[in-house]
Amino acid sequence: MLSRLQELRKEEETLLRLKAALHDQLNRLKVEELALQSMINSRGGDEMPPSQSAPERAQDMLVHVDNEASINQTALELSTSCHALEEEEEEEDEESDS
Repeated sequence: MLSRLQELRKEEETLLRLKAALHDQLNRLKVEELALQSMINSRGGDEMPPSQSAPERAQDMLVHVDNEASINQTALELSTSCHALEEEEEEEDEESDS
């Protein structure tokens, strides 16, 4: 009984670490999404023909974002140890850009 309890505690710790890693990845993706939206907004409508209205351009962007094949080919980075330095560098870059 005691060994089963220890096993469950280890599993809980593993799941909590996985949850934290996924949460970190989600936050990175949100930051990347905001950066991409900012780039799109700063460019205005340069890439799209002027004949397209804003809703049509938004729909075109959604088609690319919702492309299941490209989403499925995206590799998730679940390791948090190698990203700590990258995140610090990105934060420093963002602060210097502001």
